[in-house]
Amino acid sequence: MNGFSRRDMLRAGAVGSAVMASQALASPLNGTRMLPAEMDRDVFAAAIKELRSIVGNDWVFADAQSTVSYNKSFIPDPEGLYLPSGAVAPASVEEVQAILKVANKYKLPMWPVSTGKNMGYGMATPASNGQMVLDLKRMNRIIEVDPDLGTALVEPGVTYQDMHDYLEKHNLPFWLDVPTVGPIVSMLGNTLERGVGYTPYGDHFMFQCGMEVVLPDGSILKTGMGSVKNSTTWQAFKWGYGPYLDGLFTQSNFGIVTKLGMWLMPKPPVYKPFMVRHPDADDIGKITDTIRPFRMNNLIPNGVLIMGAAYQLAMFHRREEFWSEEGSIPDDVVKKAAAKNGLGMWNTYFALYGTDEIIAATEPIIRGAFEASGGEVLTEEDMGDSPWFHHHATLMRGGMSLEEIGIVRWRGNGGGMVAFAPVAPAKGEEPKAQTVLAKEIMGKYNFDYAPAYAVGGRELHHIIFLMFDKSDPEQEKRAAQCMEEMITRFGEKGWCAYRSSISTMDLVADQYGDTNRQVNARLKRTLDPNNIIAPGKQGIG
Repeated sequence: MNGFSRRDMLRAGAVGSAVMASQALASPLNGTRMLPAEMDRDVFAAAIKELRSIVGNDWVFADAQSTVSYNKSFIPDPEGLYLPSGAVAPASVEEVQAILKVANKYKLPMWPVSTGKNMGYGMATPASNGQMVLDLKRMNRIIEVDPDLGTALVEPGVTYQDMHDYLEKHNLPFWLDVPTVGPIVSMLGNTLERGVGYTPYGDHFMFQCGMEVVLPDGSILKTGMGSVKNSTTWQAFKWGYGPYLDGLFTQSNFGIVTKLGMWLMPKPPVYKPFMVRHPDADDIGKITDTIRPFRMNNLIPNGVLIMGAAYQLAMFHRREEFWSEEGSIPDDVVKKAAAKNGLGMWNTYFALYGTDEIIAATEPIIRGAFEASGGEVLTEEDMGDSPWFHHHATLMRGGMSLEEIGIVRWRGNGGGMVAFAPVAPAKGEEPKAQTVLAKEIMGKYNFDYAPAYAVGGRELHHIIFLMFDKSDPEQEKRAAQCMEEMITRFGEKGWCAYRSSISTMDLVADQYGDTNRQVNARLKRTLDPNNIIAPGKQGIG
């Protein structure tokens, strides 16, 4: 980039956009509204007029008051680099096609969102100033649920709550797999970001089957078996014929997915959730090594969460209840508060699914392994009314919960939170080393280390939520610096994120190498020569 990072270019673009827009529209930051780079007010106004003719006046938002909700984000943005110029909300595929025609005509960049609840990663805000949010929430039909195959076909605006209610209403014997704040999150949107959940169907993209995609030129692609005339297997068989294309439209800006097929989990006859309590922070290595063989041989069929005590406390408490100093909350303070609330320093959640006979045969094997690692294995009967156990037990059966949003209240009143999720092999030495590094970096910036680890099949996700007070400018600036240092230093050790906030997409993309970025850039130029869909998403375009 000729010696300049994308962040430098974003900063320059923010200044330039502000100057161009100074004659026009109001902005929440500095009295000026951010327009797309190199677009003047008259061109923007002409584009808005055509968008209104497509979706109606009520569904185009291009003034300061109507776009307030689209500016909301928990991530640090001390310099105002990620503000939309407005939003447009289509109700159909045909309206999406017409909007893209206008976007190509005026070179108006569009930032697609499903429900805009990508918490910890930027919500609905775009990767650079001036992009117009393409809000797909009105496209909210559950098109089909096959009661025999347990498949579903949905539009972007369908939330997990919507599908949960549908299954309940029609008395269908299936469970969902939900992310942390499932009731308000789009099934399609979470899957495209390769989000995960807590049942045996926890890898959402793995259980996706078939897409309808509006390409940047307005043409429609149906992946897998969807392009076959009179096909009856679009949601039954993933692969189709020839290259498998669905992955191109996850974490990318190559097209706009308007329909998504999903597989639903058959409701098991018996479900039994567990929590394992370990007393010491140093136990993380042996916990991971205990879990790995059970995930590999599928005796534990769902992704296993290892929740740190500080993260657990933040769900239902505020920092000042335990620690009011500026520096990171000490381990001994966390340990004391955890014990008072019936928690260990690490709290591991998993479940068994099947029949009474299967669980009776499996439970003693798993229980013995965890007890040998120094853990205390607890059931619903043991935990009583513990809100933490209830929360995770709900998630592991695909139930609806919003309790984890509580972590944004941990520090101050500003609601600041940004996620970092590096991936490593599921071997005990990996989380031990990552924990040491994360505590060092976060301590340097006076933030609390409140971690969770998730063990998939063979991989380990380190989930770090950096919680700060967004109403404190100095703290917000430190949060941005802390996140950049963590991504950089973890990346130097080969621990790269699988998902990123909009503010660090380029930084993460660089860690995957020049060839990877160049291939993505070629695909982008071929499919979207005017660069109108989400420029900068995942460092592409």
